[in-house]
Amino acid sequence: MGPGGTGIGVKPVTDTIATFQGGGKTITLLGTAHVSQGSIDEVRNFIEKEKPGMVCVELDQGRYASMVDDAWDKLDMVKVFREGKGFLLMANLVLAGFQRRLGNELGVKPGAEMKTAVETAKALGIPYALCDREVQITLRRAWSRCGFWDKSKLLASLLSSAFTREKLNEEEIENLKKHNELGRMMKDLADYLPPVKKTLIDERDRYLAAKIWSAGANNAGGKILAVVGAGHMAGIMAHLEKIAAGEADTGVEALDQIPSRSILSRIVPWILPALILLLTGYSIYKLGARSSLPVLCRWIFWNGGLAALGACLAAGHPLSVLVSLVGAPIGTVNPFVGVGLFSGLVEIGCRKPRVEDAQSINDDISSLRGVYRNRITRALLVFLLSSIGGMIGNAISIPSIAGELFK
Repeated sequence: MGPGGTGIGVKPVTDTIATFQGGGKTITLLGTAHVSQGSIDEVRNFIEKEKPGMVCVELDQGRYASMVDDAWDKLDMVKVFREGKGFLLMANLVLAGFQRRLGNELGVKPGAEMKTAVETAKALGIPYALCDREVQITLRRAWSRCGFWDKSKLLASLLSSAFTREKLNEEEIENLKKHNELGRMMKDLADYLPPVKKTLIDERDRYLAAKIWSAGANNAGGKILAVVGAGHMAGIMAHLEKIAAGEADTGVEALDQIPSRSILSRIVPWILPALILLLTGYSIYKLGARSSLPVLCRWIFWNGGLAALGACLAAGHPLSVLVSLVGAPIGTVNPFVGVGLFSGLVEIGCRKPRVEDAQSINDDISSLRGVYRNRITRALLVFLLSSIGGMIGNAISIPSIAGELFK
C-alpha cells in the first residue's frame, strides 16, 4: 500500500511480471527481451490465460506498420536527404540491424513478442493500444540533447554496433530480463551517455506510463496488460505510482516536441565557413592572389579528396564520387547543405532503389555485405562516409593552412 492508505501498490511477481494497483486500475507489466522466444511464448500464454480487458504494447505506429507490411517501399529517399534526415535514418537502421543480427542467431525477429501481443489480442477480441513514442522523435530528441563530445561517442557506438560480430546465446538473452543485470546496464549507459539514457529510457518510461494509464481510461476496474521491454519496468511502475497519487499527470505533449536549437547551436555551423573565408582572405592579403592559390587548393584537395574517398569506400557510383569531390567544398562554405546531400541524391539518381531493395532491407541490414548490396542502404552509406570524409578533410587542412600562414 502507498503512503496514507491511498490503495496504491506495486506487487513484484517475477523478474518479468509486476502488478500495479491504484486509481481503480490493475495494471500488469510483462517485461520482455526483444529477441527472445521465451518472451514470445510468455506473452501469448499470459494473454490467452488471463484475458485482460486491454493490452498495451511498447510500439509506435511506424514500427508496427513496418512489422505487418512493407513500409520500406513507401520510403522517399530524395525527401530523406533533402530534409537532412540521412543520419537519423542511418542510426535507426544500425540499431535495427544490431537487433536483427541477434534475432537471426536465435531464429527470432526483433519485436516479435510485441507483434504477438497485438495478434493475440486481436484474435481474442481484446482492445489494444500502441503506447510508445515515434522512434524518429526519440532519436531527434536524443541527438539534440547531445553536445559535440556526446554526439561523437554516440556515433562511435552506432558504428561499432554496425560492424560488431558479437554473439549472444539464448541464455544470455534471457538474462537481460533480470533486474540485477538490467540495473548494471542502465548504470553503464547513464555513465557513458547521460543525455541518451535520459531520452531513450527515462523519458520513455514516463511516456509509456502516461499512455498506458490513458489507454485504460475506459477500462476502469478491469485488468490492463502492458507488454514492455524489461528495462522499462521499474521506471514505468514509478511513474504509474506518481500518476495514481496525483503527483504527475498524463500529458506527454512536451515529450513529443523537438527541442528548439540554442543560439550557440545556430551559430556553430557558420564558424567553419567564416574561418575558411578569413583564411582565404588573409592568404590573398599576405601572399597575393596567385601565390595564395596553392593554399586554397590544399584545402580543396583534403576536403574534397577525403569526401570522394568516403564515397569510394561506400562503393558509390563514379558520378557520386565525382560529385563528392566537387561538392564537399561547396557544402563546407554553405551550412544549409552538406556534401552528403549532393552525393546521396546523385547515388539515388544513378542507382534507383528497386522493389526488391525495399522488400529485403530488413534482412540486408543484418550484414555488411547486405548493406552494400541493397541500393537504399548503400545510398545512405555514400551519404554518411562522404560526409565524414569531408569533416576529416577540414580537420586536417584548416589547422595545416593556418599554421602555414601564421608561422
